[in-house]
Amino acid sequence: MVSDLVRQKNVYTFLSKDMGTHALSIDAQVTQRIAQKGAGAVFTPADFLDLGSRNAVDLALSRRARAGTIRKLGRGLYDTPRIDTSLGPLAPSTDDVANALRDRDGARLQAAGAHAAHLLGLSDQVPVRAVFLTDGRSRTVRLGRRQIVLKHTTPKQMATAGRISGTVIQALRWLGKRHVTSDTIAALRRRLSDADRQQLLHDIRYSPAWIAGVIRSLASSQEV
Repeated sequence: MVSDLVRQKNVYTFLSKDMGTHALSIDAQVTQRIAQKGAGAVFTPADFLDLGSRNAVDLALSRRARAGTIRKLGRGLYDTPRIDTSLGPLAPSTDDVANALRDRDGARLQAAGAHAAHLLGLSDQVPVRAVFLTDGRSRTVRLGRRQIVLKHTTPKQMATAGRISGTVIQALRWLGKRHVTSDTIAALRRRLSDADRQQLLHDIRYSPAWIAGVIRSLASSQEV
C-alpha cells in the first residue's frame, strides 16, 4: 500500500504539471481531486459528479481502488488512508465518514449517544457503535468492528443539529439525569466557551425540562 501511494504521488505531480496545457480525462481529473483532498479524506462519487457522468466517476474510483491508491470502505464510500510507518494504513475517523455521507445525501447530522458524550470529554471510551441522528434516511455503515449508525428522527430532535447545543443535549440524554453530577457540570464548564453557553441558552427550548436545568446551571455559577 505504501509503495502504491508513493507511485500515485508521482502521478499527481505529473498531472499537476501537465494540466495547464492538456485537457485531462475524467479519470485524471478524479485522480487530481483526490490528491487535492489529501491523506485521510473520505469521499463518495457525489464529490466528483461535476467532472462527468456517474458511471464514468464510478469507473475512475474503481480503478483507483483496484490500483491500491484509494481504499473502498463500503458501497460508494472511499478514503485515502493515512499511513503510519509502524501500523500501516489507519482507519478513517468516525466523523469524517459521517460527514461524507451527510454531504452525499444532503442531510443534516447530529452526534448522539456515547459518541456525543465522547466528543465533549464526558466519556473516555471510544464507542464501537457511533450514532448520528439525521433528517435523512436511516442506515448503518460497518467499518471492521465499528458501526456508524444514521438514525432518522423528528424535526424537533434535529432543531439543534450541527450546533454545540445539539451535542450537549444528546450527550446529557445518553448519560441520564441520575448520572449527571457536579463533576459532569464542571467538565462541561471547562469545555464550553462563553459563546457556547449563549448558544445553549438560545436553544434551551428544544431540551427536556431536566436538561434545561443543567443548561441554566452551565450558564451561571450555580450547581444543579
